[in-house]
Amino acid sequence: MASGLRSGIFLSRVFSGLAAAGALLLGATSASAGCGVAVEAGYHDIDITVDGVSRQAVSYVPSAYTGTDKLAVVFDFHGSNSYPRAQMRRSSWDKVAEREGFIVLAPQGSLDGKPPGTHAWNVPGVTTQAGGLDEISFIKAAVETVKQDYCVDPARIYASGYSGGGRMLSAYLCSGASDFAAAGFVNSLRVGLPVERRDGKWGPDPATCKPARPVSIMAFAGVKDEANPYAGGGKPYWQYGFKTALQRWTELDGCKGNGTSASIDGVTFSLFDTCMSGARIATYEFAEGSHDWPRPSAKANVIAAAVETQSGVVKVSAGKKQSFDPNIDPAARMWDFFRKADMTDVVATAVQPTAKVGTVAVCAGASASSNADGMSAEGATCSNSQPTDQRRSGLGAKGAL
Repeated sequence: MASGLRSGIFLSRVFSGLAAAGALLLGATSASAGCGVAVEAGYHDIDITVDGVSRQAVSYVPSAYTGTDKLAVVFDFHGSNSYPRAQMRRSSWDKVAEREGFIVLAPQGSLDGKPPGTHAWNVPGVTTQAGGLDEISFIKAAVETVKQDYCVDPARIYASGYSGGGRMLSAYLCSGASDFAAAGFVNSLRVGLPVERRDGKWGPDPATCKPARPVSIMAFAGVKDEANPYAGGGKPYWQYGFKTALQRWTELDGCKGNGTSASIDGVTFSLFDTCMSGARIATYEFAEGSHDWPRPSAKANVIAAAVETQSGVVKVSAGKKQSFDPNIDPAARMWDFFRKADMTDVVATAVQPTAKVGTVAVCAGASASSNADGMSAEGATCSNSQPTDQRRSGLGAKGAL
């Protein structure tokens, strides 16, 4: 595997050959290999060679980068029929990175998208489209490239995926890879490939999702999403819905009990914060949400919960009623979640006296009422025992993205 930054609008990284060679002779580890080397702030095109094939990615380096302080990294996985820079424009991860001082790496899928110049991910088990490469190996190589080329903290590497990019990120976590300390999903949460049981209900195949460890997850879902339907169905690779995926992740993360839930203005926030190894799962569900990346509402009237509030996240004091800010910017909200992944007393909050708060059960038939908008959980079967009597799967849909 070989990699390097390609010159373009911005200058490529400034190498100090003697210093780098000396570091190698001293046995520097890949975790700190990029430290001590200057890199210009801004966007950089990157080549990553995997199994003799050149793959592409785009990085964004913030102005705060010094080459000496180890920064966090967020991977930003684009959706189908898109590409890295378009994804950054969609997600605004680059803007959050500039403000907060971390690096963004947006890798590019190996499949050709339908519009010229766009791409999609060769998600394992999803498509038989020609030209697909080993994306798992590519992502692993991309992680190593980031650690080699930049001064980063290997314990603070996170990932976010939109649509097909989230399906790819789900597959990566399910493969047993442990590179990402936490992950975020927008209209894309999966937990293994879909299988239909003899009772006709769809669920995730437990054999296709075996994470290395409990992982903190933040997921966003639109109830009116027609591309990756909230309630399930849709394309062969989708089938089981958001609630079913969420239930299975709570099982894999060893979360205890039902999560807490609050609803404001058609947005429902749920938090599961009693999971193994300090993992947490947080979700935002939008009653009127489509497949689009959620945008902050201009009409939202949110009062700051405290002076120390940062992007809508504050520490909840004892006896304080949990609520949240429905004016959602997913990238900023995910970043707050990522950087506090080891804290159990932090949730997104705002002063909203009309918020309805209660417990949330993610399975149909569980002892929980419908949410504040009158929407009940989807009709999914999600007992602790996963499907064993499988009838057919949603694998290998020809031409699927």
